Amino acid sequence: MKTEINFQQLTSPSISTETTPNFFGEIVQETSALTRRLFIQLQRRPSSLAAGIIQPVMWLVLFGALFQNAPKGLFGDTTNYGQFLAAGVIVFTAFAGALNAGLPVMFDREFGFLNRLLVAPLASRFSIVFASAIFIISQSLLQAAVIVGAAAFLGAGLPDTAGLAAITMIVFLLALGVTAISLGLAFALPGHIELIAVIFVTNLPLLFASTALAPLSFMPGWLQIVATLNPLSYAIEPIRYLYLNGNWGLNDVVMHAFWGDVTFGSALLVLLGFAVVGLLSIQPQLRKTLA
Repeated sequence: MKTEINFQQLTSPSISTETTPNFFGEIVQETSALTRRLFIQLQRRPSSLAAGIIQPVMWLVLFGALFQNAPKGLFGDTTNYGQFLAAGVIVFTAFAGALNAGLPVMFDREFGFLNRLLVAPLASRFSIVFASAIFIISQSLLQAAVIVGAAAFLGAGLPDTAGLAAITMIVFLLALGVTAISLGLAFALPGHIELIAVIFVTNLPLLFASTALAPLSFMPGWLQIVATLNPLSYAIEPIRYLYLNGNWGLNDVVMHAFWGDVTFGSALLVLLGFAVVGLLSIQPQLRKTLA
């Protein structure tokens, strides 16, 4: 007889369940329940999502106005800085949101809820990680959609259907890799103060050491090298290329790095590799904590 796993069963150590043969189905059920809990928390505190949407739109408006009279050619083939900036705002918003992914887990640790989950009869404790990743990536995609719409309204244009699908894939890969690293830090660091410190130290340096606000040609030589090693640049440049070019392909060059040209396809491969490395790097810590 199959026993349904509800949210109370996930959080109560005194309730036992019968073993079912559908192991994968149980993980999906557990992940769904934990993900639903995170969305309920968001529903009760919608200001966090509103701030995560309003802030990047303000960036588009204010920075776009600040540099609207910039000399022609300073930002590549476009005189519309909003069109140039849209890619950077999309990527940095997804990055900042994913970097915060570990905070809910860290607060669950400190308030004791995570301990209740760890002693609950879960089919797999990795469903805790899956739920957090689904929640954060969903938020990142929603924010990206709003920014794309706002950028179009402000005159930056709108990529075609294939371009929008490519943007979705890029945001997904970046958010997945950063979320994995943030969750790993949430299990490794002693408390939320340390995690917030890491977030503050990481956020702005990675923003300014990328091509989000200025092209590579505008940077000094040493910063160009840093920017071409920054994974954010490999998400920004393909999206920017979609905004500036109606026709695009995987073999099109999107960035001129110090070692050679970076194509659209190779940038996607870098992001895929970044996500895989992020997921693999946290496995030892997750096994130590969740096993």
